[in-house]
Amino acid sequence: MEKVHVLFSGGKDSSLSAILLKKLGYEPELITVNFGILDSYRYAQETAKILALPHNVEYLDQEILEKSVDIILKDGFPSNGIQYIHKTVIELLSDKYKIIADGTRRDDRVPKLSYSEIQSIEMRKKIQYITPLMGFGHKTIRSLVNSYFIISEKESEDLLKSDYETEIRELIKLRGENPLNYFPKHIQSRVVGLKEKI
Repeated sequence: MEKVHVLFSGGKDSSLSAILLKKLGYEPELITVNFGILDSYRYAQETAKILALPHNVEYLDQEILEKSVDIILKDGFPSNGIQYIHKTVIELLSDKYKIIADGTRRDDRVPKLSYSEIQSIEMRKKIQYITPLMGFGHKTIRSLVNSYFIISEKESEDLLKSDYETEIRELIKLRGENPLNYFPKHIQSRVVGLKEKI
């Protein structure tokens, strides 16, 4: 059984990716990235316990988060800044882990690596990068999530989660700006229980 390191926020997509990989015969280990602005990784730890999967925190250089926020404040919207973080995180983790997975979906715009970016990382770093949800549409993912998980859904600024956005929002606040001026209102989710044993 091969170990796969799954980028993990505690949300429905990364949770679903982890359990699908487990059902395929991989040994998932959940990885949450933290930049030291908030201890937001705690929420992913709670969800990892619910899933009964091992979890680790990867502490990365705060400069990555700073550059992401610079991009967001310059652009006036979050897409390029979040994309920058995600690509940088995959590049850095690929120096440490041989099989990396995440919860990016077919319908996602950001964060999402292009086919050529994935090929480049796999060839340069001699790793495997797996995106188990890439072939599924929104309705299929919703159906799978509803069969496995109990989730909490709230506006992103009200949901305690371990994704990139949580620390980005906090750093924007620390710079004296209102994150709501940069992030459109949207619903986020977090897995808070299981409906079916995995």
